[in-house]
Amino acid sequence: MIETPPDTPAPDASVAVSFEVDGMTCASCAVRIERVLGKQDGVASAVVNYAGAEAVVKLDPSANVGDLTAAIDKLGYHLTERAPEDEREAPSHRYAREFLFQRRNLAWAAAFTIPLILVMLIGDGSTGAKVAMWVLATPVVFVFGWQFHRNALLRLRAFDTSMDTLVSMGTLAAYGYSAWAIFAEEEVFFETAALIITFILLGRFFEARAKGNASQAISRLLELGAKEARILRNGVETLVPVETVRPGDLMVVNPGEKVPTDGRINAGRSSLDESLLTGESLPVDKGPGDAVFGATVNHQGRIVVEATAVGADTALSQIARMVEAAQASKAPAQRLADRVSSIFVPIVIVLAVATGLVWLAVSGEVETALRNSVAVLIIACPCALGLATPTAIMVGSGRGAELGILFKTAEVFERTRTVDTIAFDKTGTITTGRMTVDAVETMVDEDRFFTLVASLESASGHPVARALTLAAEERGLSLSSPSDVEELPGGGIRGTVDGTGVVVGNIGLIRSIGMEITPDVTGRVDELESRGRTVFLAAWNGEIRGVVGVVDAPRPAVAGAIRQLAAMDIDLVMVTGDNPVTANAVAEDVGIGRVLDQVRPAEKAAAVEMLQQRGETVAFVGDGVNDAPALTQADLGMAVGSGTDIAIEAGDVVLLSGDPRLVVTAVRLARRTHRTISQNLFWAFFYNAAAIPLAALGQLDPSVAALAMAFSSVSVVMNSVRLRRFGKT
Repeated sequence: MIETPPDTPAPDASVAVSFEVDGMTCASCAVRIERVLGKQDGVASAVVNYAGAEAVVKLDPSANVGDLTAAIDKLGYHLTERAPEDEREAPSHRYAREFLFQRRNLAWAAAFTIPLILVMLIGDGSTGAKVAMWVLATPVVFVFGWQFHRNALLRLRAFDTSMDTLVSMGTLAAYGYSAWAIFAEEEVFFETAALIITFILLGRFFEARAKGNASQAISRLLELGAKEARILRNGVETLVPVETVRPGDLMVVNPGEKVPTDGRINAGRSSLDESLLTGESLPVDKGPGDAVFGATVNHQGRIVVEATAVGADTALSQIARMVEAAQASKAPAQRLADRVSSIFVPIVIVLAVATGLVWLAVSGEVETALRNSVAVLIIACPCALGLATPTAIMVGSGRGAELGILFKTAEVFERTRTVDTIAFDKTGTITTGRMTVDAVETMVDEDRFFTLVASLESASGHPVARALTLAAEERGLSLSSPSDVEELPGGGIRGTVDGTGVVVGNIGLIRSIGMEITPDVTGRVDELESRGRTVFLAAWNGEIRGVVGVVDAPRPAVAGAIRQLAAMDIDLVMVTGDNPVTANAVAEDVGIGRVLDQVRPAEKAAAVEMLQQRGETVAFVGDGVNDAPALTQADLGMAVGSGTDIAIEAGDVVLLSGDPRLVVTAVRLARRTHRTISQNLFWAFFYNAAAIPLAALGQLDPSVAALAMAFSSVSVVMNSVRLRRFGKT
């Protein structure tokens, strides 16, 4: 019986549950909900995203979802557990509803505020003009601006505050004083209350539209899928909704149609456009046995596809899920902004009251004290702080998905900025991962040589064997079935083909079995290896009959990608198991200056650690399978996928195609996103730091403050939306 060591951690049994959150109006709301959720029984962790209006909570099996929603309801917010992925509403649809709601409120508020301003400008200050302003201001403040007062009341019931508390206090103070001033025959400020509501609604309107634009990446992905599938049953094609397709169903896909769901080609050949998954614009040739993915487009021939994954298990859904996870996570910079926002509103209320008292003492004028106090309340709303980071992450990760790059967490954007070294695994990353025969020198008839060697190698699954077999097939040669096949330790194989005993292996193995190697053969082997070729010899009847060089050729675009990374002051390292001669030849060919050679797969993580111990911040680029330990060890793991590998767990970034240019694009996009976050946070902090003193000193009218506050939030969102243009000419 095997016992688990005492210090082995128990497996994490918690489950991540997503909720839609209604009622948030600023970053401090998100912080408050996150804090309360984190204190509930059975909650391992909670992250609330203000910009995305969602919460992701890791729950223990003992947790009760009803208790969570009840706790949040007491705060005045509402949690709704998200529907299964197949039934989930697209994010852009939610934002569209919010956009329509704010547009309606804005239109009606403006319809009453504009005549109110006209009455103020052309009126004679009589009681009749003041009453007309009162009548026009009332629906603006209490009907179209009711959302602010309602939210403020809900916060008050929970002994809490939010941005809406500031808006509600400011407008009600201006409105209430003005109502009293009519009877006291003093100056009124109805226009101030109405303009504050209208300008903030204008900001909410633009913010909702901008957030809708920012969220479109996931919506576009999810909406790209086919709506119907042509199912083949008993030789009859039937058109059915794609939701009814089940694994094992045979789907007919004609030229020009979308593949309904993930599957494997059962019959037919064609080329498919997979650009929405991989970012690769060129169609990919597919035939029987090849995997295809839902929403990709069939270009040429009719194919029959056996469904293998449906609904939430498809490649498209997994991509959308990874993008959503990145958007829901928080960067370290956002945590700082959240902490500031959570204490900001109470401080602002204290400052506003102090401003009013000071001005009242200095000027003796209630009107001046009220105006400046309201200006402080309005100008200090910390909306921009709450939007600065999540909107940039939302757009940056969405744009990455469109380009074939998946960022798993928000923290990746910050970590990428500090990377100064990128280590590439050679096979499948720098090179294509497919061996091809590059050079052949034989002492016998070449067709005879290939027939014997390829027939023997057909019994092996080694990449070199596949290269030889393919080369023989391309020559139109018929292969024989070998017998007495034996894999030789050290890099070789022996067996009998058509009665001839054949040995194929590297020069070391051939020498070890006592076969004579002439200087001419040794010289040819050295020359091929110096060019980066993998060389082996073939022999039978006691003599060497030929030398074959195979090569795993560098990807066509890799040299250009390496030059671009070097121009960004990033050091490049190649990690490979090849011998020094071959490794250096490949590195020189693509422009990499440093090589770690003869590194076995199990040693790659140690190689990365060695670079880190030298003080380097390392990103590792690998295929995500045998490179998983190195991807985890690296400061930033970049896993190269191929459409089927999109759920690679080890990498922080997943590149959906093998194009090395995606590494350059990923680094540039991550750094651009981080720069956008920094810009947003700077302007959000700068805005509040500069504007609050101006308001307290009486240099800002409350209505102007409302307009400035509204557009500070809009400017942050619009700056983030610029990331949608990344990579476009």
